[in-house]
Amino acid sequence: MKFAVELDSAPKATPVGLDTAAVMAKAGAENFPVATRLVPRRIRKQLLAIYGYARFVDDVGDVVPGDRFAQLDWVEAEIDRALAGSATHPVFVAVGRVARELNVDRDPFVDLIEANRQDQVVTRYRTYKLLEAYCALSANPVGRLVLAIFGRRDAASDELSDRVCTALQLVEHFQDVAEDFAAGRIYLPEEDLTRFGVDAGTIAAGAATASFRRLMAFESARARRLLGSGRPLVASLTGWGRVAVAGFVGGGLAQLDAIERRGFDVLSAPVKASKAHVASRSLGAWALARRDRP
Repeated sequence: MKFAVELDSAPKATPVGLDTAAVMAKAGAENFPVATRLVPRRIRKQLLAIYGYARFVDDVGDVVPGDRFAQLDWVEAEIDRALAGSATHPVFVAVGRVARELNVDRDPFVDLIEANRQDQVVTRYRTYKLLEAYCALSANPVGRLVLAIFGRRDAASDELSDRVCTALQLVEHFQDVAEDFAAGRIYLPEEDLTRFGVDAGTIAAGAATASFRRLMAFESARARRLLGSGRPLVASLTGWGRVAVAGFVGGGLAQLDAIERRGFDVLSAPVKASKAHVASRSLGAWALARRDRP
């Protein structure tokens, strides 16, 4: 099932050279697992506005030509206009409307921009703690905005959401090791590479050695623990919020299952869980939440 792009208008090119419709379609495809597609249209539209903005910012930081710092500055100015109700770009008009509906401030939106500014100058992370700090900018703000859509605003929920979102960001890094390396970046902590005897040459060769597989098994186990530690968040939610967040957790677990079934080889070919397995894992996360609910 395709997720429809829902914008007031969608010009072919943006001021920073991105195709708006393509950005929104990619945002829907990447962020709407089976469970999330079940939620009512109003909530889907709000979620798509958030994901569309996040995808747009990431594409500015990753793929647009020219001075990306200048273009990220334009993004920050446009999100401020969006929050004030005066944006002109359709992605920002949509997300600004949602932000005003939810009464959220600019911090999570600007954090996503800061993550992409960081990507322009930081290509390696010495420790896991430093990578975790990057995820606090690049992933966690989206989770907090999603919680706001479902009416959840408290420190305990934010902390649990941060664990889930950091884990999901790590899983995305695992899937994209080769792609990120081709772009000049490694999102595996250098302390872990050293520990398992893996270097940039291993990744460049594109063949998963025994050492690399052990490294990825270690990283995957860490992400599983993070997803598991966020499980109480699913149990604490009700209704469509529980359905949606169970879908995110289930999607992350399904991707980790796929990586494990591949023998932790994420170099030789893309690794992606089937839709059926994502659905199964999402249903499992929802069922566990019903059992564990307060």
